[in-house]
Amino acid sequence: MSRAPGLSVRLKLTLSYAGFLMVAGVLLLAVVWLFLLRYVPASASETREGFIPGRSDLIRAFVPPAAWALFFLLLFGLLGGWILAGRMLAPLTRITDATRRAANGSLAYRIELEGRNDEFRELADSFDAMLARLEAHVAEQQRFAANASHELRTPLAITQTLLEVARNDPTSVSGTLIDRLHAVNTRAINLTEALLMLSRADQRSFTREPVDLSLIAEEATETLLPLAEQRGVTIENTGGITPTIGSHALLLQLTTNLVHNAIVHNLAHDGTVWINTGVDGAKAVLTVENTGEKVSPQLAATLTEPFQRGTERVHTDDAGVGLGLAIVASITHAHDGTLTLTPRVAGGLRVTVELPADQHSER
Repeated sequence: MSRAPGLSVRLKLTLSYAGFLMVAGVLLLAVVWLFLLRYVPASASETREGFIPGRSDLIRAFVPPAAWALFFLLLFGLLGGWILAGRMLAPLTRITDATRRAANGSLAYRIELEGRNDEFRELADSFDAMLARLEAHVAEQQRFAANASHELRTPLAITQTLLEVARNDPTSVSGTLIDRLHAVNTRAINLTEALLMLSRADQRSFTREPVDLSLIAEEATETLLPLAEQRGVTIENTGGITPTIGSHALLLQLTTNLVHNAIVHNLAHDGTVWINTGVDGAKAVLTVENTGEKVSPQLAATLTEPFQRGTERVHTDDAGVGLGLAIVASITHAHDGTLTLTPRVAGGLRVTVELPADQHSER
């Protein structure tokens, strides 16, 4: 937006300071003048004690020094106001410089304003915190874009190789080749849908409605029960009515991802998944816990990052595309909730999702 040039804030503060100083000086001189008028007669006179000046004499004696005093007061106000305004606005200049740097793409710069806590210090600290979050967000988006490109490139490259083999030797086209193409294409579709789901959750473009997490947990359990039976995993679902406000589709995706993750990353035989829902004060809590290999706290802290499957975890055909817990984290954040991943001492992982409870629902 183009705007007409105006006076700088420093000049405005200087003029304001000098103006108030002049007003104070004029008022002070006016008070002195009125005080003197009470003891000075209207005209000069001769008495035994001597000559008594009149008001005309007072004017000739008082006005020139008063005018010079006001003149020097004006100069002092302008000079002092300019210096004081410069000192006061120095932090604002540094903040403006940091803003220009950030606008040009330099997010690593920090103001780091020294001194005691005041309004400018709070503003500078808030701006530094915002720059830190922006820098982390941009870095995360860059990593995400690079990882997504890499993940999409793999199935596309495999598909291109298989198609070139079929084109060079049409007689080699068989059911096995078609099955491999179908599997690779399915993986690419699943990855694309996961990316769209992640984007939808990040943008919070969904309708909120009353939702019962216990019913969603039952629905997710029924959907994944065949996979659990195939892998020899027992699912135990407990808990009562757990009302919250949010998107039924997204919360179902969140729960399904957690249960799927608990089934896939479990023991090879006789594994267990525990699902519990309940209300804790003002929070609706969903907990998914599973047996499995031991997970280090360092690994658990990275599992919600996109495409971070964890080198210590078992990879299978059902392991997904590496966005399961990242989608869970985004959906939780979009619903103003918190996500906690805690390694179990005996092995496996405990995932806790806390969302704002629906206080108006009937339990």
